[in-house]
Amino acid sequence: MIRTEYPRPHFKRPKWTNLNGEWLFEYDDHDVGVTDKWYKEHSFSKSIHVPFVYQAALSGIHDTTFHDRVWYKRQFRLQKEKRSLYLLHFGAVDYEAMIWVNGQLAGSHQGGHTSFQLDVTSLVHTGDNELVVQAVDSSTDLDQPRGKQYWKEKSESIFYTRTTGIWQTVWLETVHQSHLSHVSFTPDIDEKQIKLDYHIHGVASNLELEVSISFNGTTIVNDRMTVLNEQGQRQYSIVHPATQHEEWLWSPENPSLFDVTFKLHEGTKVVDEVESYFGMRKVSVSNGEVYLNNKPYYMKLVLDQGYFPDGVLTAPSEESFIQDIKLTKQLGFNGARKHQKVEDPLYYYWADRLGLLVWGEMANSYIYSERAVERLTKEWLDVIKRDYNHPCIVAWVPINESWGVPDLLTSAKQRHHSVAMYHLTKSIDQTRFVMSNDGWEHTQSDLCTIHDYEASKEILKERYRTHDGALSFLPSGKNLYAPGYQYSGEPILVTEFGGISFKQSDWDGWGYSHATTEEEFLKGYAAVIEALYESPLVRGFCYTQLTDVEQEINGLVTYEREPKAAIEKIRAITIGKE
Repeated sequence: MIRTEYPRPHFKRPKWTNLNGEWLFEYDDHDVGVTDKWYKEHSFSKSIHVPFVYQAALSGIHDTTFHDRVWYKRQFRLQKEKRSLYLLHFGAVDYEAMIWVNGQLAGSHQGGHTSFQLDVTSLVHTGDNELVVQAVDSSTDLDQPRGKQYWKEKSESIFYTRTTGIWQTVWLETVHQSHLSHVSFTPDIDEKQIKLDYHIHGVASNLELEVSISFNGTTIVNDRMTVLNEQGQRQYSIVHPATQHEEWLWSPENPSLFDVTFKLHEGTKVVDEVESYFGMRKVSVSNGEVYLNNKPYYMKLVLDQGYFPDGVLTAPSEESFIQDIKLTKQLGFNGARKHQKVEDPLYYYWADRLGLLVWGEMANSYIYSERAVERLTKEWLDVIKRDYNHPCIVAWVPINESWGVPDLLTSAKQRHHSVAMYHLTKSIDQTRFVMSNDGWEHTQSDLCTIHDYEASKEILKERYRTHDGALSFLPSGKNLYAPGYQYSGEPILVTEFGGISFKQSDWDGWGYSHATTEEEFLKGYAAVIEALYESPLVRGFCYTQLTDVEQEINGLVTYEREPKAAIEKIRAITIGKE
């Protein structure tokens, strides 16, 4: 199985080469690869199917034992063109990567969840080229942002199989020496405008950037500007007869998108062309309620950890993302909280297209240290920059349940880090909600989010009947707010709850509460959902969870995506009385 789809559809060019498929592979358990110059000459003893990690069945290896250093090698052919640059892209490599092209060091990267690129123009030539990658991923390093990847060999509790090395698409892109390197779209639905920030690589004296924006096939903007600097800004009105009656607003119910084409002209020649898109949507808070596009909106989210039985964190195919998003909507949800995983951009692309709210969450470390702060902060900035343009993403969660900041109660230093992550995120992106610490021990957050696995409808109804009841609750024995911080009227959402296990196979698993029959399962699901709907305070929820994951069997569907009860029955409970 080869992942052949274009890996970055929100910023698409025609000239690219997919480097997925069979690579040579080797463990380097004694850390001799660099010293012995494996990047120049080494007889690799294994093969692996990229982009699947060696722990995954789809890699062809399926080995879950510890191997903290691994090497990859493959050949690729190239016809080198004048005035072209060759950008080598990696969707994600967990956790550190060093890359050699034709025996020469091309560059390195740290961060297991974000994309990066290297300009390898000076290292490649016409004909056969050799690409070698070393990946280093410490299995037991607890200040490394790792999410749900377990630091023990065998999965247990809420922790699962590790991901080591290349786990998203590797590809080569051909661009002109002058090209569009980055764009960001910031929507303003109140003024009916889109703000465009663009960056140009290789500014020359006779460059012009043409921007064409269309909606439903009708062109509404056609602008051409002289490029004077590496970066610039434009603001466009999107008002047009074709966009009347607010059909242009993006939402799960109406995922309207504007198509954008960029053309970079050098005199009379087009030297770069990029296809993109954006969505016009706004999330805000008013009088203790969540608003989408200036109207009250109840968020019905499901926790989605993004694991796959044969691929671990890597989806078997693009269709897997489409199926998960469609399944989420069929079950009655309007959104997903991507839990402890920075997802593949293809997922966000299809959430944009199909209409699904997404909470974007960082994979956290498990201890606090200056090194952990540095690692998390650097990678989180890359996450925001990469995924800023996806209208589906409506919230950022840099920290979950005090992971990586376990001493918020007693440590002013850790509290400063929590609030700093909130303000850092807001300093870059003011178009989305930000949670300083989802679940409990908030410092400053746009929403008051609570994790509550109580199974009794009566207890939940009483708890969320009044503000005093909700705010005095101690989830997992933790205060809802860290010392020095307090509730200030934010909308209250229960962003983890339920977790009903319903065993569907012979192997044992666990959940927060249990059902032994479909009837019992549906009754328990209805109890917790109805309790939140009947609360006068709660403005949204996130049910745990969409799928079973390894030993955790509290999904609405199995790990193989088979519903545990009729979809229409689950959906009727999820949507409530609309």
